[in-house]
Amino acid sequence: MIIHVTGRDGSEHSLEGIAGWRLMEVIRDHQLPIKAECGGACACATCHVYVDDKWFGKLYPPTQEEIDQMDHAFEVRDNSRLSCQIILNDSLDGLHVTLAPGSEP
Repeated sequence: MIIHVTGRDGSEHSLEGIAGWRLMEVIRDHQLPIKAECGGACACATCHVYVDDKWFGKLYPPTQEEIDQMDHAFEVRDNSRLSCQIILNDSLDGLHVTLAPGSEP
């Protein structure tokens, strides 16, 4: 599967994703600048991304834990999610996200 990530500088990246992996892991493993301090435990909000509107409704709804963590993220929008809480599956092939402010290392 291919995941499309737009960097904070506007650069476009097409990353090979693996079903069952967290989106944050794919972004980090492809060496893109994402802090992800807690390593996917939904405890820091430093893997904040904006999900393209076309894809937002295809994701599982956020848990209350994720919603609570968004209080610690910068510039939260209606399409904000924590990339550690997006588990990739085949239906997300082509997913497009943008790295949000505050997620840079």
